[in-house]
Amino acid sequence: MRNLFLSIRCGRTFQKSISLRRSGNTTAAIDATAQPVSDKPVSSLPARLLSAVILAPVVLMIVHAGSPYFEVLTVVAGVVLAWEWLRMVMGNRGWPGWLFVGVIYIGIPCFSLVWLRADHEIGRITVFWVFALVWAADSGAYIFGRLIGGPKFAPRISPNKTWAGFLGGVFCAACVGLAAAVLLEKESLVVWGAVSAVLGAIAELGDLLESKIKRYFDVKDTSKLIPGHGGLLDRVDGLLAASFATALIDWGVEGSIIEWL
Repeated sequence: MRNLFLSIRCGRTFQKSISLRRSGNTTAAIDATAQPVSDKPVSSLPARLLSAVILAPVVLMIVHAGSPYFEVLTVVAGVVLAWEWLRMVMGNRGWPGWLFVGVIYIGIPCFSLVWLRADHEIGRITVFWVFALVWAADSGAYIFGRLIGGPKFAPRISPNKTWAGFLGGVFCAACVGLAAAVLLEKESLVVWGAVSAVLGAIAELGDLLESKIKRYFDVKDTSKLIPGHGGLLDRVDGLLAASFATALIDWGVEGSIIEWL
């Protein structure tokens, strides 16, 4: 039953060389991406749109095709995410335990996506639904946050996030759930909307968690892999959280989450 999805988010990076002293006669210079917060936002919309136009159709086609292409995509994405994680955590605050955290943070969600996509037809629907609600939550948070503004959601972690953006993202995810219920001819519209809203909130909290980790390591973006967006980890942080939560529900209910809803 299951699948993968790659979002696309905004970011700017520059390389900073960090010198790390581990013991008396051992030093190492490690490259890490870091960028201070700027009061003058620089538009990277053209690069973001171009990346989205190129990457999104490819990812969606692979999601639709299923095995073995989806598994290959997930493994490749997992390797890239692991590389970005390593170059972020092995800096001046490096701690071996962060390597184990990375295995949990990246490995379990990647396995969850493969688990969700395992069933041919139900898995395809499930992964497309998760991708859509994560996309909607991400886009809704950005749009409502920019249009309404207001009180900050977590100013010490991500100063640009607002309550209006968070709730707007949850609302958009709920709308995706309602639309999916209609398309699948489900009677439980309220349940679909509610579950999608919860998963949308989890996706946004996953985004916030990654922001917290990056702030701890004084890193703006995990890499410059995707033009206009930063690293792959910057784009799929919400998807990692939402896919894991969806897999937990799927595992705990009779049949699949789609059939259960």
